Amino acid sequence: MTDLTGTVLTPETEDELAKVVRSAHDNRTALQIRGGGTRDFGNEVRTDAVLQTGGLSGITLYDPGALTLVARAGTPLADIEAALAAEGQMLPFEPMDHRGILGTTGTPTIGGAVAVNASGPRRLKAGACRDSLIGVRFVTGEGEIIKNGGRVMKNVTGYDLVKLLAGSYGTLGVLTEVSFKVLPRPQATATLVWQGLSDVDAVAILAAAMRSPYDVSGAAHDPADGGRTYVRIEGLDQSVSYRAQALARDLASHGAAEIIADAAQITAIWAGLRDAEPLRAEQGDIWRVSVKPSDGPAVVAAAGAEAAFYDWQGGLVWLRMPQGAALRERIDGIAGHATLIRGTGQRVFQPMPMPIARLSQGLRARFDPRDILNSGKMI
Repeated sequence: MTDLTGTVLTPETEDELAKVVRSAHDNRTALQIRGGGTRDFGNEVRTDAVLQTGGLSGITLYDPGALTLVARAGTPLADIEAALAAEGQMLPFEPMDHRGILGTTGTPTIGGAVAVNASGPRRLKAGACRDSLIGVRFVTGEGEIIKNGGRVMKNVTGYDLVKLLAGSYGTLGVLTEVSFKVLPRPQATATLVWQGLSDVDAVAILAAAMRSPYDVSGAAHDPADGGRTYVRIEGLDQSVSYRAQALARDLASHGAAEIIADAAQITAIWAGLRDAEPLRAEQGDIWRVSVKPSDGPAVVAAAGAEAAFYDWQGGLVWLRMPQGAALRERIDGIAGHATLIRGTGQRVFQPMPMPIARLSQGLRARFDPRDILNSGKMI
């Protein structure tokens, strides 16, 4: 048995990684799992050694005709997006880049995106990261290599560890390979913008847009500078133009909408919302609150935030709060959950009801019995 304490471990193959984890298990060495180091949030972990997954990099299978892509967990997200773009395709879930609000550097990896279930504005239409994930390979806390799911969308056999691993923050296993279904990139896009709406009126417009037959793929509101409310439509060129104009007419009672058709401008708008740019500042705690969309304005009103904006029709509320402000106490009574993305001194994740907490603890004990993988990250 090798003592790994104080080392930075950089395995380049799955077998090497499994050997490292087995040694850590035997020696009870707590491993901090690190991909690109850009999504460094969660509780402070117990760390004896750092396990970096960047050496496990590369796209191992890409079949544009079958709409499937397989990549090692340390593959830079930019490499995957470039390969897909060359074939007119994309990751459906529009993963967020956390570097702006966290002040981190480095290169986002596909494994890191899966570990935190990173999902952007298109989640309204395409689902979250875990909904596009069709297969995983990972190493348990005992050093066992597990494969679940498959490399094709029709593979539905076995236990659904695929969705269990997404959003587990490296506490159940170290991802080594991930498989995705991908989608064609839209031929055209348009964004409707309303100016000057209150938060309540903006959320009402977003709800009406989502109930429409026009296949909305983004619905957000930024209250800053008088307020701007955004609705995105994507698809075939003529269809997008028709649907955008029809939606503007249907919602004219709420006010006149500007229709933006310039692709570069639209990309910038939604990338900024995806990456929480309205909250960028050196100081302040940043919170991510998931609630029923109609409750979004009540969250902002009760929070007393320095800055806020809404995504997912108002169901995802981003807040920048004074440092140390007890947000959960301020919004107590509004059903949902709040996650501290940037800040210290408070619970990062929403406390779980006792039955769910016991279930979660039991899962971790099964996959990582000696609690060596990102120990303390989520609890």
